Amino acid sequence: MPELPEVETIRRQLDPQLRGAEIVGADAHWSDKFSPALDAIGSTITEVRRRGKYLLFALDEREAQLELVAHLGMTGSFHIEDASPTSGAHGNPEIGDIKVGNIKIDAFGPHCRALWRFADGRMLRFDDIRRFGRLRVVDAGDYAAIPTLSQMGPEPFDPAFTGKSLHSLVKKSNRAIKTQLLSQRPVAGVGNIYADEALFLAGIHPRSKRVGLERCVLLAETVRDVLQTGVDNGGTTLRDYVDATGRSGSNQHSLLAYGREGEPCVSCGTEMRSTVIDARTSTFCPTCQKH
Repeated sequence: MPELPEVETIRRQLDPQLRGAEIVGADAHWSDKFSPALDAIGSTITEVRRRGKYLLFALDEREAQLELVAHLGMTGSFHIEDASPTSGAHGNPEIGDIKVGNIKIDAFGPHCRALWRFADGRMLRFDDIRRFGRLRVVDAGDYAAIPTLSQMGPEPFDPAFTGKSLHSLVKKSNRAIKTQLLSQRPVAGVGNIYADEALFLAGIHPRSKRVGLERCVLLAETVRDVLQTGVDNGGTTLRDYVDATGRSGSNQHSLLAYGREGEPCVSCGTEMRSTVIDARTSTFCPTCQKH
């Protein structure tokens, strides 16, 4: 599932291209997970932001300020189609004469779930092979209907996220530190890949429930470090993730823990092991990350 580095990579690609784009038509898969795409018709994209693993398209609809909230799920991806009438993906037929509001997403392949047409002729396409993604249009800043987003902790690069803030939440819970990181409450945007990496670098076993202030200070630093490295590398591609240009990330070549079960630890040479914690697989070094 795309985590902060992957979503941030896509945001950085989409934002400069979509600012000022007026949405004059849209179509979507019938599911209520994707049909809210139609609610964006008639608005103008003013900015593309990110919160945790969510993309937030700021929309100006006359006097109303809205947001198109997009979660990529496991296989979601955005792509911009240019203004050429024959530029559709997958060898599509001409699209230049498609009527407003009748874009026919089927023409863009079996995995297209939503499509928006802009006044300049370009289109924004949302593909999602496994259909775990989700779209919503809400009043700007009103995330009451999206609990994960409304209850999310601080961004990792926000000054509000510190070792002290992390420790204050960790000590109140009896859950494993890995599970707490994945909950998005202590810090936003961390998923399975980057949690394994941060815990490895901090020398903390993923099952640990008691993590002191000093180790929380170190963990906050490693969380920021691994996420920044992921962003610098354009994200981690293990199977499905591609950016908005269709390219894979390269961070998979920099992973020190995630997915390395049975391989030697890069620090001590001990064989890396894996365990399942709250239904999520965690890879760790039994020597460097003692429980």
